[in-house]
Amino acid sequence: MSSIIQLLPDHVANQIAAGEVVQRPASVVKELLENAVDAKATDIKLIIKDAGKSLIQVIDNGLGMNVTDARLCFERHATSKIRHAEDLFSLHTKGFRGEALASIAAIAHVELKTKQDQEELGIHIIIEGSKFITQEPAVLPKGTSFSVKNLFFNIPARRNFLKSDTVEMRYIIDEFQRVALAHPNIAFTMYHNGSESFNLPQSNFRPRIVNVFGGKTNEKLVPVKEDTEIVHIHGFVGKPEFAKKNRGEQFFFVNDRFIKSGYLHHAIMAAYEGLLKDGAQPSYFLYLSVPPNTIDINIHPTKTEIKFDDEHALYAILRSAVKHSLGQFNVAPVLDFERDPNLDTPYQYQQKEAEYPTIQVDRSYNPFADEKPQKAATNFNYKKPELQPSWESLYVGLEEMDTQSSEISFETDAVSSSLFEDTDTEQETKRTYQIHKKYIVSPIKSGIVIINQKRAHERVLYEEFLTNMTVHHASSQRLLFPLEFYFSVNDIEVIKEIKLSLENLGFIFDSIHADSLIISGLPVTITESQVSIIFDDLLTDFQNGVGGDSFSQNDSIAQSMAKSLAVKTGTYLTEKEQDNLVNNLFACREPNVSPFQKPTFITMSVEDLDKKFSL
Repeated sequence: MSSIIQLLPDHVANQIAAGEVVQRPASVVKELLENAVDAKATDIKLIIKDAGKSLIQVIDNGLGMNVTDARLCFERHATSKIRHAEDLFSLHTKGFRGEALASIAAIAHVELKTKQDQEELGIHIIIEGSKFITQEPAVLPKGTSFSVKNLFFNIPARRNFLKSDTVEMRYIIDEFQRVALAHPNIAFTMYHNGSESFNLPQSNFRPRIVNVFGGKTNEKLVPVKEDTEIVHIHGFVGKPEFAKKNRGEQFFFVNDRFIKSGYLHHAIMAAYEGLLKDGAQPSYFLYLSVPPNTIDINIHPTKTEIKFDDEHALYAILRSAVKHSLGQFNVAPVLDFERDPNLDTPYQYQQKEAEYPTIQVDRSYNPFADEKPQKAATNFNYKKPELQPSWESLYVGLEEMDTQSSEISFETDAVSSSLFEDTDTEQETKRTYQIHKKYIVSPIKSGIVIINQKRAHERVLYEEFLTNMTVHHASSQRLLFPLEFYFSVNDIEVIKEIKLSLENLGFIFDSIHADSLIISGLPVTITESQVSIIFDDLLTDFQNGVGGDSFSQNDSIAQSMAKSLAVKTGTYLTEKEQDNLVNNLFACREPNVSPFQKPTFITMSVEDLDKKFSL
């Protein structure tokens, strides 16, 4: 009987490994950027086309490779980072598995140009699907240029699973920001479809954070610093008043490597206890330095999770460090029974002498005198009040007024009688009742209908917004003073993608800059105070991704805005508001469910009520 177990060919093994290493274009960006950092580059350029589906190119001025290394780097398990198994517990570099370049070359068209500083000529290699096409010397600058074209060209099924360019580009920006934040001593530049998205010069940590997330980020940051034998912590946390609903600005770096840790995140949330609103997430950019032998990096395929030797001590140190910083910079309330801060002398008055008040008195003033005295005190102006009319004058003409009022008394009685009759009739025909500020009950022919006011309003707003975006007949109101909002670069890119849909809703954009936008007009149904809430919820919802076609994007926008603007549970509604909501709900195309496919109302027949009382 012949053997059934066989060794896989190299190109098949590389494609299988690529399924773990290369999940999307952002995975390639991460691997290439980390290789450039490990090559000790001081200037790194990232060039993207079509969200990485057509081109991903990383250019650095690092050490470069010789001919042998350039050819060998595409072999499986070929790495310059590890010599012995013990090296896994003393890693100071990013990549160390030796599978990244081999996996990338198996599923894309790869072009490598590299040259070392001491060499006269560099090497130019072209690989397509693990097959070496050409290898020749070339005149090149110092460093390495790595181009990945037509990703997943030989695995069409994987390419079809990629999401829209907008979503894939957000993943790429996330990876770029993580590497750039971890290495502020390196200059980074990013281009997408020919336009510059980021230009980050060499700096320290705080300017790098501000350059990545916009100029207004600087006023939100509170420094954190703590040095112990277990860990050295430095970085910044955000002030509680700037907390957001999403977790887009939360970064942990351990030994210059971005990680995700729910355990450490819980320590941060514990430090903010009592300072945040429900559902709010603080921003933090924390850099932790620990001995390499106290962590295990090789526990997750993407190396974004780390195992610590003493997690409990790290939790306590991180929590106390953040809490101390929040209290030290007067962000958190501090109990101090020894002094009252209200009694402190302001800084600008500490060196000044006290000024005593002066009192001026008019000694010749007589309140009982009929006339104003001829001579008054200096700098004391007194104006005698005018004489008030006597109380008898208030009743002059009263008899005439009574006569006039009696002449029209019959007409007034008739009108009043008619109004009260209408009010009684209106009271008898009341059709809706609000229960616990959550449900609206209305009688119907067969029984009663119970409506969830929040879900019903979501359905009404959803269909209204969706109609406005598709038919383009929404009305706008111009603002006397335009509104300016500040966002991160990533958020601005999302807003640019949905700008047309928002304009169809009635928003008027004056300008959109790298980290801010100016709005000069709003839909007539939206107030100025609701705009920031709408944009925060939109950006939070769009982090999960939207479809590529315009309808799915419009649908997501309509859902998000309906959720933001719908009347909340616990809101009192007048009788007229209840009637309008009920009428608008049953005028919708699909009144039975909310935009999130939850029931908006239930009905109970008289028979059902009779059964309840027959028990």
